[in-house]
Amino acid sequence: MDHFLGRRPHLTVAVSVAFALTRDWRAALAIGMIEPIFQTIAFAIHERIWTRIAARGAAQPTAQA
Repeated sequence: MDHFLGRRPHLTVAVSVAFALTRDWRAALAIGMIEPIFQTIAFAIHERIWTRIAARGAAQPTAQA
C-alpha cells in the first residue's frame, strides 16, 4: 500500500500534464494510468543496459603507469 501512496503524486502530475495538453479528462486519465507502465519498462531496460556497461568495464584490465 505504501508503494501506491508514494506513486499518487506522480500519477496526479501525469494526469494533470496530459489534461493540459489534451483538454480531455478521459484521455488524460488513460495516459496517466498507462504512463507508469511504460516508465517501469523503460527503467528495466535502462538498468539492464547500465549493468552490461558496468560488467564490461569491470572485465577490462586497467592500464597501470
